[in-house]
Amino acid sequence: MNTALSETALPQPTPETPGFAALVQAYGRDLHRYAYRLSGNVHTAEDLVQDTLLRAWRSLDKLQNRDAVKGWLFTIVRRENARRFQRAQGQVSDIPTEELPDSHVTYDTSTEAFVLRRAIRELPVEYREPLVLQVLHGLSQQEIADRLGLTSAGVGTRLFRARQKLRAGLGERG
Repeated sequence: MNTALSETALPQPTPETPGFAALVQAYGRDLHRYAYRLSGNVHTAEDLVQDTLLRAWRSLDKLQNRDAVKGWLFTIVRRENARRFQRAQGQVSDIPTEELPDSHVTYDTSTEAFVLRRAIRELPVEYREPLVLQVLHGLSQQEIADRLGLTSAGVGTRLFRARQKLRAGLGERG
């Protein structure tokens, strides 16, 4: 064990405190590994470790048993993770459920919709993808070009051909 950690009298914490620096050095990787296991996200784990170390630094003078430091730090990580969920809870509304708008999206089961979906599925991928991105997802021609790695003119050509093929597949004139 590091001698800076085994001191019985704890100094007032400062960022330069050798005892605190030794804590970070000795347990930083374990804390990060544990925080990642709790959160499942590298960035969240880093935030949890930072919050933990800040709380530990502020409370270092209250730590009475140096042998329990690792468990103490892990408890802080666990509590910081729990705080993360407490902060993320939504607000309760006074609006009665009956007055909330219906967000249920219905699925069109008409014959026309079935025929249209099948015709779209039968389009070659290079035409279907830009058409779906434009019509269903509302992307602009430039946004589609950026997403698919094409030029805007190339997307325009594919959209034009997709509509032509769709009309032909549906038996429309024009």
